[in-house]
Amino acid sequence: MSTGNLHVVAHFSAKSEAIEKVKDLLSGLLVPTNQEEGCLRYELLQSKDSPTDFTFVEEWTSDAALDAHLQTDHILSVLGEIPQYLDGDVDIRRYSYVG
Repeated sequence: MSTGNLHVVAHFSAKSEAIEKVKDLLSGLLVPTNQEEGCLRYELLQSKDSPTDFTFVEEWTSDAALDAHLQTDHILSVLGEIPQYLDGDVDIRRYSYVG
């Protein structure tokens, strides 16, 4: 299993009336992000029990690769637009592999 890569979990909680808008905005990040240098995994999940709950599960080659990703036009555009559709702040957490 991978040992030195950076693992990221990014959580978004949509307002109930904005579920489809949030889903569209976040889904639009999949293709360009998966093409970025340093991106090993970038998947979007939606909770079956709570459809307002969206989570990206990511794997990057390094912190620098993730930092570069966070400065891309597609990310900056979505992060600029999406807050009005969210119930709370975006929660992005970086993890290292333990076992």
